[in-house]
Amino acid sequence: MTTPQITWISRDDPPDAFPDIDAALAVPNGLLAAGGDLSSPRLLHAYEHGIFPWFDRGQPILWWSPDPRCVLPPEAFHVARRLRRTLKYGAFEITWNRSFDRVIAACAEPRPQQSGTWITADMMQAFGDLHRDGWAHSVEVWLDRRLVGGIYGLALGKVFFGESMFSRAPDASKTAMLALCRELARNAFELLDCQLVSPHLLSLGASPMPRREFGPLVRRACEHRARFTAWPRQALVARELIAD
Repeated sequence: MTTPQITWISRDDPPDAFPDIDAALAVPNGLLAAGGDLSSPRLLHAYEHGIFPWFDRGQPILWWSPDPRCVLPPEAFHVARRLRRTLKYGAFEITWNRSFDRVIAACAEPRPQQSGTWITADMMQAFGDLHRDGWAHSVEVWLDRRLVGGIYGLALGKVFFGESMFSRAPDASKTAMLALCRELARNAFELLDCQLVSPHLLSLGASPMPRREFGPLVRRACEHRARFTAWPRQALVARELIAD
């Protein structure tokens, strides 16, 4: 029996040197390629074709396209009763792209029951470059002027590729995700890509999508690459998220 192989990419290979996502391994689910670099052109091409990097310190860069993919249509975010109470009576304030570096740094901090983080210094640098070039974005949640939650990712075409989120106060990350979904829906985005299926994401309205459907959808939705700049300029009070 032939052992499945993944494609190895050199740093000198062009940004599009990825195999078709249908070549991804079943075990581990979605592993497609290794190597290359985290240059902006390679990252943008990868995301537009349903591929993302995910690796630990000491590993080569690993590229993934899992099957199924966890996706959330922006209008499908589920506001549970507890979250609605938090938004109605709480004091969260939401901003966009005010503190990208602090959000990604907070997402990179070790978490309970985790031995480390996949957001390495190289990943932070790469996404910081994408942010400064207008591709990567953050949503921040503040409480008494303290950063207590946030989410970051890439906006390409009509898809937002969510990378990670964090919470230092009850419901803070959910508030960030809801605020993001409200803006994506307002601007006719088709999907928030959540990458890997988890019970938590499913409870927020996400659902699994077969890779054979996700790949063509993303390529079509990202066909006309353009920076998204229509984020709110002013801070938002959390209760405004449920005003409708």
